[in-house]
Amino acid sequence: MKQVKFTQMKDGTREEYEFLTAHEIDHTKHTADRLLKALVELDESLSGYQVTRLGHSLQSATRAWRDGADTDWVVSALLHDIGDIYAPYNHDEYAATILRPFVREQCAWVVQTHGDFQMLYYGHHLDGFDQNKRDRHRGHPCFDDNEVFCERWDQASFDPDYDTLPLEFFAPMVREVFDRKPYDSEVIRPGQREPLSDPVIAEHRAA
Repeated sequence: MKQVKFTQMKDGTREEYEFLTAHEIDHTKHTADRLLKALVELDESLSGYQVTRLGHSLQSATRAWRDGADTDWVVSALLHDIGDIYAPYNHDEYAATILRPFVREQCAWVVQTHGDFQMLYYGHHLDGFDQNKRDRHRGHPCFDDNEVFCERWDQASFDPDYDTLPLEFFAPMVREVFDRKPYDSEVIRPGQREPLSDPVIAEHRAA
């Protein structure tokens, strides 16, 4: 079978749906490659900064890696702005939706809400923007994590002179994350948190 015969879902047969399921499972195995390609395409999005959007993403991930962050954090930092092209008004939610089945709940929440936390840095310069928009999340267990994420990795990563690691360095981490079983409770770990930095690992990586 190369394609199904039905034109309405309700008319499909068991054989056709088994074929489609197998086809879709095979398709998911290439998610990491499509995301890596999408990262490169970020350079077609917003300009005006001293670094490209891909450069910003790579620099954020580089800072996370050099802080001793684990793979979930590094990949989340790398992909946090991947929605800039197709979802400019909710890029954070877009990125979190992609990450959520494959990373710790903590990381997905931080990516989903980092747009609100970013307002701290520029909201007071623009009419109609709330510099303290992040305050709506106060009391959330990961509030402090998002504060650190934005301060150390996001808002700081527009430096054209920073020694940023290339996309090829992070590709194996992206493949590791998206090769995981989606929504695996041992990966999602609801309610559990991991530090964004580990001085011991950071020192080892700097050696």
